[in-house]
Amino acid sequence: MNRLDLYNRVAQRSASLVIRDYSTSFGLASRILSRESRQHIDNIYALVRVADEIVDGVAVEAGLNADAVRASLDQFEADTEAAMATGYSSNLVIHAFALSARECGITSAETAPFFASMRMDITDHEYDQAGFDAYVYGSAEVVGLMCLAVFVRDRHVSADEGHILVKGARSLGAAFQKVNFLRDLSADADGLGRSYFPGVTEATLTEEVKNRLLDDIDADLAAADATIAMLPRDAARAVALAHDFFRELSVRLRATPAQGLLAARIRVPNSIKYLIAAKILLGIRPLRASAN
Repeated sequence: MNRLDLYNRVAQRSASLVIRDYSTSFGLASRILSRESRQHIDNIYALVRVADEIVDGVAVEAGLNADAVRASLDQFEADTEAAMATGYSSNLVIHAFALSARECGITSAETAPFFASMRMDITDHEYDQAGFDAYVYGSAEVVGLMCLAVFVRDRHVSADEGHILVKGARSLGAAFQKVNFLRDLSADADGLGRSYFPGVTEATLTEEVKNRLLDDIDADLAAADATIAMLPRDAARAVALAHDFFRELSVRLRATPAQGLLAARIRVPNSIKYLIAAKILLGIRPLRASAN
């Protein structure tokens, strides 16, 4: 093994450690993938997680002020773009991501909107509908598109198929982000001073508002579910697993009174996650849109 091969391996092991320690849900879903696809997804997750941590408090807790946080994010983006062009970074997480980006065709068309949304977290505290849509696209929908690029990297996809798959990937990313916004509404407001949903605050979160937001989330989940069967089988099962984790979260959020969402972060117990995974692995849960 030459030195570059060793470096590539260490970089990708570092990326895999990020998803294992930060996310039970995505970590479990990624394990269903083929080894190569799993590594690419780990590499993508690590990059977006580290960028998110820069703007979500880790840098501030380390003593950086707002200007220094922005400078850190700007440098992280610049290093990412350079690594995508050259295939090398001294930052192990960025290096791992660049390996996947170059192999799967991920470009600045995806990374630029992502970093733009991360930058919005530094400066913006409330959103109108246009700002909200832009933020969700950059922070979540393009991540879905990056994952889609991994899943279809070795396949010929027609223009019609591509259009449908893109819609599904964007819808799933949007649903994930909106679920997190809703269950973290109080923490985002109190801890980070942010309010993502236009016109929705702790004071205005009623049952009617909660259910309206969940109707939108469930529509995104349904749109994504309808495209899952078009993916390669290992990807379809992994995406179905992640989808069903968040569908279960949506069910639990709907069952929780609006004011209860402000008191505790709703979670899916690990026992339920394993049951969902078993249904998919055993074929009990078909990889197509459910009847309801």
